[in-house]
Amino acid sequence: MTERALRLGTRRSKLAMAQSGHVADAVRELTGRPVELVEITTYGDTSREHLAQIGGTGVFVAALRDALLAGEVDFAVHSLKDLPTAQHPGLVLAANPRREDPRDVLVAREGLTLEALPDGARVGTGSPRRMAQLNAYARSHGLTIETVPIRGNIDTRVGYVREGELDAVVLAAAGLNRIGGTEELTGSLSLDFLSTDTVLPAPGQGALAVECPASDAGLVALLAELDDPFTRAAVTAERSLLAALEAGCSAPVGALADLRAEGPGRQQDVTEMRLRGVVGTTDGSTLVQLSTTGPVPTSYEEAMALGRELADEMLAKGAAGLMGEREL
Repeated sequence: MTERALRLGTRRSKLAMAQSGHVADAVRELTGRPVELVEITTYGDTSREHLAQIGGTGVFVAALRDALLAGEVDFAVHSLKDLPTAQHPGLVLAANPRREDPRDVLVAREGLTLEALPDGARVGTGSPRRMAQLNAYARSHGLTIETVPIRGNIDTRVGYVREGELDAVVLAAAGLNRIGGTEELTGSLSLDFLSTDTVLPAPGQGALAVECPASDAGLVALLAELDDPFTRAAVTAERSLLAALEAGCSAPVGALADLRAEGPGRQQDVTEMRLRGVVGTTDGSTLVQLSTTGPVPTSYEEAMALGRELADEMLAKGAAGLMGEREL
């Protein structure tokens, strides 16, 4: 007798379907069981308001979580950066698969890069975090740019550039990579992958979260096979920083934990983790940017402590006053 198909809850967007498809393939390979995608529309998909206005935190995940708790789906796949930092009491984050490229990418008119943006360039992004760092970069280079709030899927955002409404838009590199259509989508437009020294990504950017009911121990154990321990340690530290700053996922906070290795070539041993964080005003006039380095966390508690430690330092430097309304 064939086992029942596992039902994977996913948002309907092209990117979400691609992400969930990758996870579905991995689960099929792991278990030999069929996996069917169940498409769910979230409030964040239907609202036309900017993320900062609708609160950002959880707007893309609440409907998926409701479906999990109601038993309509067995597990769900989220973009980790959309997931609230507080653990849901009835659910468990079973896996963080290996992370995609965490960087942001500037998709611009042909020949343009961040360094080559003309004075007065119009750059589209719905992210206060990106606005803060792009405007800070422009200020430090004697430029004036206009950051224009936009929403929509990847095709829509790229369309603003192709149609000449904007000089550039900023997207997550992971999204472009996951839909696998970088060339087809961007055509003659220029892609400039932004150094994390210039623009730090959102906490957890490029990583996925595989979530399921805490009550299903067998499924929790099965999905845990998809977990990448280095990704898990890095994103836990980043999200711990976000939580300790009491900031939601639409706050102007960037964070990235990367692993530092020692030794020649392929024999390198990962020995340390560096965590960088930034908070800024959206006009780029003030940034608090700090980093800390420590041993690679070997437990959830150690990763959380790394994030809290850096958050405390950032708060001592005035980060709280740069975030607008903080989450309580």
